Amino acid sequence: MLAIVLIICGLGVVQIFSATHDTVWQGAWWKQLLYIVFGIFLMWVTSRMDYHSLVQQIYPAYLASLGLLLFVLVFGKKAMGGTRWIQFPGGFRFQVSEFAKIVVILLVARFLTELGTEVLNLKDMMKLAGLVLLPMALIAKEPDLGTSLTYLPILAIGIFVAGLPWRYWVAIAVVALIVIPIGYTHLEDYQKNRIVSFLDPERDPQGKGYHLIQSKIAVGAGGTWGKGVTRGSQTQLRFLPVPHTDFIFSTFAEEHGFVGVAFVLLLYFVLLMQIVQDAQTSPDRAGVYICMGVAALLLFHILVNVGMVVGRMPVTGIPLPLMSYGGSSIWSTFLMLGLVNSVRVRRFVN
Repeated sequence: MLAIVLIICGLGVVQIFSATHDTVWQGAWWKQLLYIVFGIFLMWVTSRMDYHSLVQQIYPAYLASLGLLLFVLVFGKKAMGGTRWIQFPGGFRFQVSEFAKIVVILLVARFLTELGTEVLNLKDMMKLAGLVLLPMALIAKEPDLGTSLTYLPILAIGIFVAGLPWRYWVAIAVVALIVIPIGYTHLEDYQKNRIVSFLDPERDPQGKGYHLIQSKIAVGAGGTWGKGVTRGSQTQLRFLPVPHTDFIFSTFAEEHGFVGVAFVLLLYFVLLMQIVQDAQTSPDRAGVYICMGVAALLLFHILVNVGMVVGRMPVTGIPLPLMSYGGSSIWSTFLMLGLVNSVRVRRFVN
């Protein structure tokens, strides 16, 4: 698993270097290297911890994460239209919502493990949903709808593994069909614009649909083998927005082509299958919920980010795991992988 992770991270560093070449972000690649090195350390530390003890201490951590999310809303650093970070001296910013995901994974694991039932009933499902929706609401208030939605796959996979009668899934689908149109009316204007531009980017090609159109051009321009590092026209001529974060997959596709994209997606697939295998060999239910929660979250990130850059999903600020630039995202991912490793190394412990 570590070998696969390091290959993906290495490709991300190369792409960040290429995407930020001769720009104000040209030092981002070596900062990403530092983030990765520290992330490996965090993964090692978490792997050595007994995940059972972490699960037992999760409720105080959950309350602390809610407190930090409230702190962000009141005193957080505002940037790019949202208040999502805690600012520290030296310019470092800490995004609480990225680390709260780990808390929610452990929370779901403890809640469902303590139930000890083969089938989840409606009352328990509503209790668990309330615990997960509370931090989601605080994050959506920042506003950061994209990140808040990443908590849903953690809840969904937990409920699925725990066992929920099919009639409840039908009820959830019906409620979603009712709530989604109502929820649209409560979105911020920029969020509505993203949905409109996703459905018809050509309506405003120089405005709201510009990012999506340029991203699709970059992906298509890569062809079979790509144009080569630092040779992508869309990337190097600065047509792509934030090419080292949200749209890093667009720049990678342009410069490495279909072959490079297929290779990276294969790496992600193998990584996810390794995590699922760790769930299958887990010594107990808590380990299963942890591994499957991590797998569901990473899969959601990959599907949304890749779908976004090729025009199959609305534009959101969801990073591509292990490749997009950013300390909080990298560290939270390594911490989650450390939890998976903690489950794996204890699979033979009674």
